[in-house]
Amino acid sequence: MTMAGDVYASNRGLQYSVRVFGWCMLIGVPIYFLNNYFIFVQGWPGIEPIFAGGEVTVDSWIQLGLYLLGLVFAIALVRKNASRTLRDEAARITRFNTYLVRAAFWAVFLVGLVDMSLSFLRIEGILPYIVGDQLNADLGRVHFRGPYVHIPLIILSLLIALRSRTLGFQWLALLVVFAELAIVFSRFIFSYEQAFMGDLVRFWYAALFLFASAYTLVEEGHVRVDVFYAGFTNKTKGFVNAIGTLLMGITLCWTILFVGMGSKASIIYSPLANFEVSQSGFGMHVKYLMAGFLAVFAVTMLIQFVSYLMEAVADYLEQPGHQDHEASLTG
Repeated sequence: MTMAGDVYASNRGLQYSVRVFGWCMLIGVPIYFLNNYFIFVQGWPGIEPIFAGGEVTVDSWIQLGLYLLGLVFAIALVRKNASRTLRDEAARITRFNTYLVRAAFWAVFLVGLVDMSLSFLRIEGILPYIVGDQLNADLGRVHFRGPYVHIPLIILSLLIALRSRTLGFQWLALLVVFAELAIVFSRFIFSYEQAFMGDLVRFWYAALFLFASAYTLVEEGHVRVDVFYAGFTNKTKGFVNAIGTLLMGITLCWTILFVGMGSKASIIYSPLANFEVSQSGFGMHVKYLMAGFLAVFAVTMLIQFVSYLMEAVADYLEQPGHQDHEASLTG
């Protein structure tokens, strides 16, 4: 085999390994969530007894088998689509992630408006005349409002995102400004202010900050200390981006998921499982969703980091199709 052939085979092996690794990361997310459901809700032991020397049950082997099946599925998927380049794979992953972020924005928009309206109608004593005393009392409990109001709105958002093609960053930022402006006018002109008004601003602003991160990564909009980086060639930048994505980006996302959802008392799982609310009386019932924002942030960033890794390796291999975001930002 010639030297050129050796290089081609090496590059092909690297591409294959990166694609399998990336899909293992992506497939591992739903498997991790499913295993958490088995552990925290169904009482399964998890895979820890297998490696820690505890009492091993069939349930533990089933949970470990799910991860192994995920690995097999990732390898089969890459083999089935062997003709795809790293940039093609990255583009597909980015499109899916864009859909998730778009759905998340629709969800916080709809949930925010509806929940705020319900809180306003309840505190002003109008809601009983619209829905009756019993439903009014039910809507005052987050364990009713969450499953029967918030979750249907989230499902509706997933459907809307299939048709909509805008991410809504600018609109959500504008809504945050309007919501804050409404507080100023109502407080200083009409001497009227309720807890739900501040809750809405925090709810939307948290979503804007966390959900826009993945899109900002796509557009190279995150702040980069580029004293040396700016002078690198695309090949060197690809190498640096790939190493940084592996050691810091993907690692950070999994750390958030492990720490935030690793036990029943974790900072993400506990509020979600218990439909946690603030103690502000007639405020919005969305505090548990704001805890979930961290999980959405970690998942969307993880997906985008996988796409970013593939793009970075493609740059390192000097494959065609490089997008110079820096030029578009400075030009």
